Amino acid sequence: MRFDDLFDDLEGQLEQELHAEEADLRIEGERLRLGRLGLRDRLIALARERPSGAVTALRLELVGGTVVVVRPTTFGKDWLAGDLIDGSPWHPQGIVPLAAVAALLLDRAQVDPSLEPATAPPGRLIDRIGLPFVLRDLGRRRSSVELITATGSLHGTIDRVGRDQLDLAVHEAGTPRRDRAVRQYRVVPFAHLRLVRLAG
Repeated sequence: MRFDDLFDDLEGQLEQELHAEEADLRIEGERLRLGRLGLRDRLIALARERPSGAVTALRLELVGGTVVVVRPTTFGKDWLAGDLIDGSPWHPQGIVPLAAVAALLLDRAQVDPSLEPATAPPGRLIDRIGLPFVLRDLGRRRSSVELITATGSLHGTIDRVGRDQLDLAVHEAGTPRRDRAVRQYRVVPFAHLRLVRLAG
């Protein structure tokens, strides 16, 4: 055997082993990245503006089985907000606590984009804003809301927000919050909150 052939053979084997090792490292790195991927990350990846300028509408099954379609506009620490696509002409807006999402319903074309790495700059202020802060702001504005909970639907105005619950002054939809219009006061734990629909 000639030395040239031997060295060419050894060089080929070494190069093949190096490429295999690099491929294994890439595969393992991707497994680690996917292992750190949270539901919020996947929702954000799907909601990115596409080259066409459109934002993907997300189909979410909420705890309890209700399915909502939302075109996200904002993601907080533990919630998302956006336009609810429900067939109504005025496209109501809503807030979905991430803890209320039982499943993200995807078609085959959405699976790979949902796994794409995040491109948003880390450390944005909105990423740290939790659900209680947003609900307190709705209460401060005296916004009329519809709460979808584990037991049904409630119309009213948020009076105050605690660490894990809110007080809702229940009144007829479309009427302003006045003491004489309030039928009851409900304390609603966040754990039972599925959707906050903003009154139009």
